[in-house]
Amino acid sequence: MQDIIKRAQSNRQRIVLPEGDEERTLKAADRLLKDKVADIILIGNPSEIANLAEQYRLSHINEATIIDPLDHPKKADYANLLFELREEKGITREQAWKLVEKPLYLGCLMIKNGDADGEIAGARNTTTDVLRPAFQIIKTRPDISVVSGAFLMFVHDHSYGAEGILVFADCAVMPNPTAKELAEIAVTTAHTTRTLVGVEPRVSMLSFSTKGSAQHELVNKVTEATRIAKEMAPDLLIDGELQADASIVPSVGESKAPGSPVAGKANVLIFPNLECGNIAYKLVQRLGNADAVGPILQGMAAPVNDLSRGCSVDDIYKMVAICANQAIGAK
Repeated sequence: MQDIIKRAQSNRQRIVLPEGDEERTLKAADRLLKDKVADIILIGNPSEIANLAEQYRLSHINEATIIDPLDHPKKADYANLLFELREEKGITREQAWKLVEKPLYLGCLMIKNGDADGEIAGARNTTTDVLRPAFQIIKTRPDISVVSGAFLMFVHDHSYGAEGILVFADCAVMPNPTAKELAEIAVTTAHTTRTLVGVEPRVSMLSFSTKGSAQHELVNKVTEATRIAKEMAPDLLIDGELQADASIVPSVGESKAPGSPVAGKANVLIFPNLECGNIAYKLVQRLGNADAVGPILQGMAAPVNDLSRGCSVDDIYKMVAICANQAIGAK
């Protein structure tokens, strides 16, 4: 995380926080501004934010850009932009004018218009509320059709992954991806790994089978996804289908998949569905006492990340640093 924070400090990005009057968000923003991790944009009533900053004894909030969603110079520009983007879907100018007053829509419009580089929200709003305007305004990358959620897993045994760092996906978004969607998740997670961890990804496509040890349609989906991912990214170190132990334990990998460039050395684990991914990261976090940072949303044309409503100030701080790194990588 320190490397991620340092990279953000060295190339400061403009990160918008639509929940600008939420207590944890404000406290995280104050720390981020103090540490010069990012240029923070807060959406909310300026007077209310100033009063809360005084109440919480925050000394750096005055360094943030504060946007009143009801009254700011670019309101008409953003309303026109939203109307142009959604006119074919039936939106009227009156509806666009009302939606730009909603902070989650305003944050995405700022990114779309080039006035911000990324967004973090979800301390107060549901995942659906955060993602709906992102899908409508920012949309996915041109080469990617699916959004997924990755977790950085920091484990205590540094013999695993990249000196104790593994990237798990998808653990947050897609319940049951198709083979093509699974391939896209693998490719975008590899990009996330390069951007955030700074290492060459070694991607394992996980299954209950290794190289044909079991025959089942679920195994077939993983092998097909592996084939598609190799076509999408020919230089990517990726292999599958592999069992979890064959992926991360060198002796097992050599035994079950000799000659594989990934088996026994994987630092990226792609789960066949959300059920497996979500269960796995929580078990590793709780039973293995690992630090889990995420979900980091992947596949968007610009970085938008969703927080848990139970998040801490520290969680928000870390996610802003991650979002800044994603913005740097996208550029």
